[in-house]
Amino acid sequence: MRAIRTSRIRRTAVAVTAAVALPFALAACSDDSGSADAGSDSSSTASEKPEKPEEDTAEAEATTAAGPFGPGCAAVPEDGEGSFDGMAKAPVATAASNNPALSTLVTAVKKAGLVDTLNSAENITVFAPTNDAFAKIPKADLEKVLNDKETLTKILTNHVVGEPLKAPADLENGSYETLAKTDLTTAGSGESFKVNDSAQVVCGNVETANADVHIIDTVLMP
Repeated sequence: MRAIRTSRIRRTAVAVTAAVALPFALAACSDDSGSADAGSDSSSTASEKPEKPEEDTAEAEATTAAGPFGPGCAAVPEDGEGSFDGMAKAPVATAASNNPALSTLVTAVKKAGLVDTLNSAENITVFAPTNDAFAKIPKADLEKVLNDKETLTKILTNHVVGEPLKAPADLENGSYETLAKTDLTTAGSGESFKVNDSAQVVCGNVETANADVHIIDTVLMP
């Protein structure tokens, strides 16, 4: 009988021990699971990086030629009244007179009596032919034009538009009326633009006090 009682006592003790241990085991499992889930969430969060906003391509292209551009800009003095900074402080005819590459144009403007007209105008655009552009005209013909004020005025005002035009936005594909009442067309992209399908812009976006200037390699005949 004593052996049977002892056996029963032992079984009871084991059962009680198991019953007491079970909640702790369940709690431990629950804690481990939560800890693992937290680690997983942390890892997932760490691996998720905020996306970078895409670059505004249109805006980047629009500002590509925001300042002076083109091979002809190398002829502009680096400092003094004929530099970009110097020309920006003077009205357009005066600014042109400070640029050695535009001396023939300045002579023509003076002979036509347009210095004051151009200097006093506001928000205009001048397509300014270089000395080399005038040199393309046979010398006899150029002399004849320079001494014919009416014809000369017609030619020079054919290079002036009564509104500000900047590259690239305004020169990519445009048609504008000149002060000579003729149509002037522009086309191109980036830093390459043509005027009237004949003249190339060799130094664009030159600022003066009252005008935007685009220096071109060919005289625009009406």
